[in-house]
Amino acid sequence: MTEPATRQPGARPDMLTICPLNAAPGVRHAFFGRGGGTSRGLYASLNCGFGSGDDAANVAQNRELAMSWIELEPERLVTAYQVHSKAVARVDRPWRREDAPKVDAMVTKVPGLALGILTADCVPILLADHAAGVIGAAHAGWRGALDGIVEAVVSAMVELGAHRAAIAAGIGPAIAHRSYEVGPEFPAPFLEQAAANADFFRDSPRAGHAYFDIKGYVARRLSAAGVGNVQVLPCDTCAEETRFFSYRRSCLRGEADYGRGLSAITLEP
Repeated sequence: MTEPATRQPGARPDMLTICPLNAAPGVRHAFFGRGGGTSRGLYASLNCGFGSGDDAANVAQNRELAMSWIELEPERLVTAYQVHSKAVARVDRPWRREDAPKVDAMVTKVPGLALGILTADCVPILLADHAAGVIGAAHAGWRGALDGIVEAVVSAMVELGAHRAAIAAGIGPAIAHRSYEVGPEFPAPFLEQAAANADFFRDSPRAGHAYFDIKGYVARRLSAAGVGNVQVLPCDTCAEETRFFSYRRSCLRGEADYGRGLSAITLEP
């Protein structure tokens, strides 16, 4: 159990927004960094992942703090049990944490619900068709991205009434090309899927290794799915230690665990 920290009065959590979603009337969103929370040690400070080894009370307080900045009660935040799949859940009401489905994307047209994605290098995607009143959120690790989580969340939004060309998508903080070195076997399934996916790999100084641009890959899949406006935040979660949590960085250092950053989107009630 970690020791709780005292948050400074009026402290603001680190967060970023992205242009196409800022321009969507009636939509609020944020990609939260790691600063401005209550956790300490490996989890310092805005760790929002109950799946970490952090004290649950700290995580709950961090989530409450994050929700306060998009003007919702913490119980209106919905997160899933993420499993690197292409499964999508339609959300009509909040669920208990212990009842969270094993999915990697969520969609809703219910105002006042925040769809939350937890990441520490994987790609968080927030989506909205504000005219149709439909939002989505997805977690794209390499496996989920390869298997089709992007197309799945877009299709689920369309089923709720969204129009592909009217959807705006923001790709949030994730591991960048320069930090994502992969082994010799990694590119094969991507190149088998499409020869053009070679665009997302460049040689590493280590023989047989390569660097993978997962954000570029996800952005192309969104565009190919018909999403009308796709933009990418140029952050590197692995390299920017003071701003973001990173699974890869923790592994490289032999650390026992890591915090999780929250990305959230809601329709104004």
